Amino acid sequence: MRVGELFQTACIWEAVARKVGNVHRAADFATTGLTDFLLSSAASARAFESATVNPVGLTVELATRATRDAVGQNTNLGILLLLAPLAAVPARTPLVAGVREILAGLSIDDAVRTYHAIRLANPGGLGDAPEQDVRQRPTVTLLEAMKMAADRDLIARQYATDFADVFDVGVPAFLAAFQKYGTVEAAIVDCQLRWMAAFPDSLIARKRGVTVAEDIRGRTNAMLSLGGLDTLAGRRAGVELDGDLRSDGNKLNPGTTADLVAACLFVALREDKLKPSAPFRWPAPDWL
Repeated sequence: MRVGELFQTACIWEAVARKVGNVHRAADFATTGLTDFLLSSAASARAFESATVNPVGLTVELATRATRDAVGQNTNLGILLLLAPLAAVPARTPLVAGVREILAGLSIDDAVRTYHAIRLANPGGLGDAPEQDVRQRPTVTLLEAMKMAADRDLIARQYATDFADVFDVGVPAFLAAFQKYGTVEAAIVDCQLRWMAAFPDSLIARKRGVTVAEDIRGRTNAMLSLGGLDTLAGRRAGVELDGDLRSDGNKLNPGTTADLVAACLFVALREDKLKPSAPFRWPAPDWL
């Protein structure tokens, strides 16, 4: 498959799966629904067709503009930021080594274009940064700018660490869950929960504060300690958590975690660990 098709498949899988607190095939937000995410993936996929030849910042900028034209709002900025350097790796180059080289080669122009894309998307909870604020013209490379934000943002952390969390935590968790449950949807849900248990979600932290984000992390760990998806008690705890995450509009939406899951899906597809035709639907009537 071409890189744009891999990108779109990862985005569709992530959007459709019944993850806690996110839009999915059985739940919309008041102003954003599943159709918005599907249209966004189709529109922005065109920019990713040229991701191996275009600079990373240009890919992010073009895809962000395409999303805005398609749905008029930000639905996928985090996904674009994560997948652009991954998609830039040439087809026959291993991702781990390839993305390290791509990140090392990021320029100030990549930062300029990415900052422009962030302003276009206008993501929720965007505050002021002490250095290299996105409202100002950057004077450092995109990698250097991401390193400055790595302690407060999980997406920036991936740039700063050569995507170590994605390669070492997220992808193995997703693949192990697929082997265990046999469906992509269950593997996605389990992967989301593993991310949420390991890291406080950056979007929740920006909107509601670090204490709230840490509390949700603790609740996710408690759910997993009950057996997670394997037990009735674990699934009931997950359904309760989902309800609480939806109780305050979408301010408790674990959106950064969703973006990281999409990155894991792209890696699994790109490395041919899983086919787009893999069984998707998880037949769990007591889940969400």
